[in-house]
Amino acid sequence: MLLEMATQGAPDRVAVVAGGRSMTYAELSDQAHRYAATVADLEVERLVYVGENSCEAVAALFGAALAAVPYVPVNYRWTDAQIADALATIEPAAVLTDHGCAHRVPEAAGLVRIGVPSPDDPVPAAPPVHADEDAPAVLLFTSGTSGTPKAAVLRNRHLVPYVLGTVEFLNADADEAILVSVPPYHIAAVSSVLTSVFAGRRMVQLVAFDADSWVELARTQRVTQAMVVPTMLDRILDVVEADGAGLPALRHLSYGGGRMPAAVVERAMRLLPDVDLVNAYGLTETSSTITLLGPEDHRVAAASTDPAVRARLGSVGRALPTVEIEIRDRDGAALGPLASGEVWVRGEQVSGEYLTHRAITADGWYPTADHGYLDADGFLFLHGRLDDVIVRGGENLSPAEIEDRLVQHPAIAEAAVVGVPDREWGERVEAVVVVADGTEVSEPEIQEWVRTALRSTRVPAAVHRRAALPYNETGKLLRRVLRDDLAATNS
Repeated sequence: MLLEMATQGAPDRVAVVAGGRSMTYAELSDQAHRYAATVADLEVERLVYVGENSCEAVAALFGAALAAVPYVPVNYRWTDAQIADALATIEPAAVLTDHGCAHRVPEAAGLVRIGVPSPDDPVPAAPPVHADEDAPAVLLFTSGTSGTPKAAVLRNRHLVPYVLGTVEFLNADADEAILVSVPPYHIAAVSSVLTSVFAGRRMVQLVAFDADSWVELARTQRVTQAMVVPTMLDRILDVVEADGAGLPALRHLSYGGGRMPAAVVERAMRLLPDVDLVNAYGLTETSSTITLLGPEDHRVAAASTDPAVRARLGSVGRALPTVEIEIRDRDGAALGPLASGEVWVRGEQVSGEYLTHRAITADGWYPTADHGYLDADGFLFLHGRLDDVIVRGGENLSPAEIEDRLVQHPAIAEAAVVGVPDREWGERVEAVVVVADGTEVSEPEIQEWVRTALRSTRVPAAVHRRAALPYNETGKLLRRVLRDDLAATNS
């Protein structure tokens, strides 16, 4: 429906640009029909894509919808064994790959490889589709930062309300373009495609991220909007600051997918003063964004002398009008403002469903496993995942609070705090830091830096140096990797 409306309204407008190719909305629709016919002939249950960002990934998403089967983009950065395990859970399926990933897909009876249709091939009629809002539309494997990835099920009734509540039909000007640099298997990439198509916006897909390529593409394609994860933004700002040429066409920059240090946000506001910044928080299981810290929120917080208001630069904003958020304790009881607990969410776009089970309650609430609190005005602050919380001698400690203090030190570029098993305290606080180039700092100095601002229980018992911290491809810190590493070191 979304693509059909855009094609009828602006058939000759460029829809997607990737890897030196482009497709108009009419061409995108034609290619989607070709994929749909192929899938319908094979009588498979899913259409899988394994590869980098491309025009074909976008066409396959809509081709799957036309064929009334779920679209399943798989993480091409996984090992061959991980890809094989994921595919084994979703066959029988048609599998489309890009050239670089063709050899990554195993030979299996339930997997049928398909090729890229030629744009010269005739455009077949769409298979008969019975509109079913409850039908699964997309299956996305979660990032697996705290365990084995699970396949989340997003149905039409989750995705369409999110799109209709986010953008208006064909409201994008003809010169608007969004730069998408997150990979196709990420919920932010899927939601960006859906909202951009409905808005009639040109999508510029960055095939693989590096900061120099991102900046060059943003300039040459005159990108007006972009979305990044925290690790991307800091590197982009390094390039912009170094050459001084700015991003003249950029009007709107959204970020999310991980904790963004307030210092990075302030730097972005300084280097890109004419750009509206938006912090978007969401999960795969919620069809993307559920809270927003909007441009005006950023400006008000940055200009405020009130510590409570200024602190909102470190928040993820307030719930969308269509979403409810509660903070609950371990027993499921709702907590008041400033009390920390688990973030629960409810709304039409919230799925909370996996191939193997449902995690949503009978009345529609989904426990996110994120730990945080709401302030008196409804701004949501996140501490991290629930299993990130350090329990030291019965006291719950937030790694985020300690990390925020650590990165304020001029010699610390990045920091991560984890709990390590301890015979006396249950867990003790340890920190892993990346020291900024050209600087030196000792462990006692770092410990004293934390002690002067926070309670003594927050002071790391040990500080470890690393050349880099482990992140997944969407910028989330792999805290589990650090915990395992430190536990092994201390054993």
